[in-house]
Amino acid sequence: MNIYQRLGLKRVINACGKMTILGVSSVSAEVTKATSEAATSFVEIDALVDRVGELVSTYTGAEDSYVTSCASAGIAIAVAAAITEGELDLVVNLPDSQGLANQIVMLRGHNIDYGAPITTAIRLGGGKVVEVGQSNLSALWQLEKAITPETAALLYVKSHHCVQKGMVALSDFVALAKEHQLPLIVDAAAEEDLRAYVAAGASMVIYSGAKALDAPTSGFITGDRHWIACCKAQHHGIARAMKIGKENMVGLVTALERYLHHQDWSKQLPELEAVAHDITTLHGFQADIEQDEAGRAIYRIRVKVLSEQLGHDAREVEEMLRTGNIAIYTRKYFLHQGVFSIDPRALQGDELSLIVQRLREISLQSENKHATH
Repeated sequence: MNIYQRLGLKRVINACGKMTILGVSSVSAEVTKATSEAATSFVEIDALVDRVGELVSTYTGAEDSYVTSCASAGIAIAVAAAITEGELDLVVNLPDSQGLANQIVMLRGHNIDYGAPITTAIRLGGGKVVEVGQSNLSALWQLEKAITPETAALLYVKSHHCVQKGMVALSDFVALAKEHQLPLIVDAAAEEDLRAYVAAGASMVIYSGAKALDAPTSGFITGDRHWIACCKAQHHGIARAMKIGKENMVGLVTALERYLHHQDWSKQLPELEAVAHDITTLHGFQADIEQDEAGRAIYRIRVKVLSEQLGHDAREVEEMLRTGNIAIYTRKYFLHQGVFSIDPRALQGDELSLIVQRLREISLQSENKHATH
């Protein structure tokens, strides 16, 4: 029984990935120890922020970095930095950016909701969203035409939530940003490559500490020294409401040290294939292996619900898993296509077998129901 069960809450099996609604990730004992130790002492916070930024930058290859409370806060702060360029008289007035160049140009296919609209984070930073292209197609000329004297920054979003085809390439964003002397902000919240976007030429790149890194609740902006200084200036404005505690800063750095030895998810493939075979033997289900939608080296079990056999569709099965005595959360982005997915990254101990057991119960209930008719 874990601490949440002792508080009277249901046991949760997280088979949907690094999701905010489930607390994002589980923190290792080593990171927990560092976090606990940091919480027991005092420190000069500004010096800690600077030192953590230096340490983070050794992993990203950037000139400097700024630690934030989460990736969403990072978006708001990066936007604010682009609009104010760190001028304190402008910083303290945000999110009111009237009279300033405040337009943030992004692709319509990148205008996502990750539990909250990305546009909300942009507006918190004083930004005015300018969408380019259509939901499923965009062109370089459209991006070029959207840039005006009112443009503060370009924003590129790298996420499995985004449309993955027909979008203007990152390299084109980089080239246009340089041509127009604008900062390029990249939202790479859940990405596992900490160097690619800085190396590609982005000015500010935003990551979540709690997603790929398994850190406590945290995030960071990494990039050009000038723009990171502008981000730090936001601590006198909107970033004050988004500050991160000393213990989570230390937890982030400790998690980054561990990340050097992060898991190769492809090593899970033999086990996942065996489990997919077991699920396929169940009445009403078929399963195979899928790779992450955004091309990351992450592999999941895709389960297709044979609704005519089972007597339940994928939405009903997902609800039965989630609302049982043990709450089993799966990835449900394609329920309308009759499938859900099992993400193994956060599973512990016997949890994968418990998921198969619950699917077997649903399958047997269906068979027994048909047998009595």
